[in-house]
Amino acid sequence: MPQLLPLPWFSTLLFAWVVFLIFFPKKVTAHAFPYEPAPLKPQKLEKTSWNWPWA
Repeated sequence: MPQLLPLPWFSTLLFAWVVFLIFFPKKVTAHAFPYEPAPLKPQKLEKTSWNWPWA
């Protein structure tokens, strides 16, 4: 069974990990947000009492 021979697959795995560990973190950390989100102003909630018709 050729898929059990480690020689071609190990080098492919090693190369893929090198790409993931070297190139992708630079691309992810270079991402910049277009704006900083502004905090929302707190809103006052109106408290109204509920008039129960059967009470």
